[in-house]
Amino acid sequence: MFNLTRRAFGVGLLTAAAFAASFGTTSFAAAQDLKAFNIGYQKTGLPVIARQQQIIEKALADKGVTVKWVEFTAGPPLVEALNVGAIDVGWTGDAPPIFGQSAGANIVYAAALPSNGEGEAIFVKPASPIQSLADLKGKRIGVGKGTSAHNLVVAALEKAGIPFD
Repeated sequence: MFNLTRRAFGVGLLTAAAFAASFGTTSFAAAQDLKAFNIGYQKTGLPVIARQQQIIEKALADKGVTVKWVEFTAGPPLVEALNVGAIDVGWTGDAPPIFGQSAGANIVYAAALPSNGEGEAIFVKPASPIQSLADLKGKRIGVGKGTSAHNLVVAALEKAGIPFD
C-alpha cells in the first residue's frame, strides 16, 4: 500500500509528466493549440488515484484542455500506444518500456519511482505442491510477454539458478 507521501509524490509526478509531455516537446505555439490530452493507464497504481481525484483535469481545465483516460490491460500495449502517438503519456511497470525500446519504440522516460518490492509476486494455490522457486523447475508459468511479471519471473528464476526454459 502507498503511504501518503509516496501517493502525493506520485500524483505530482504524473501531473508533471503530463505537462512535460504536452508542453515540453512542442513549441509554445503548438502547446497553445492543445485541446485534448490522452493518458494511458492500467487498473492499479497512482494514475487511478489521479483519475479518481481528477487532479490532471483540474490542472488543465483553465487552459481548455480535456483529458481522456485510456485503459490498458498491460504495459506492452500501453508502450506501443505511446510509440504510435495514440496516447500522450502513460504509466507502466519497469520492464515494458525496456522491452519496447529494445524493439525500436520511440519513447522517452519522464519519471521513475523505485520499487518497494511489495507490488509483484509469484503465487500459486494454497494446496499446490509448488512452495518454492525450486519447485518451478520443469513447470509452465503464465505471464504476458514483455510485462513486468515476465521480468519478475525471469529475475526470480535466475536468482534461484533455474533456467527460464
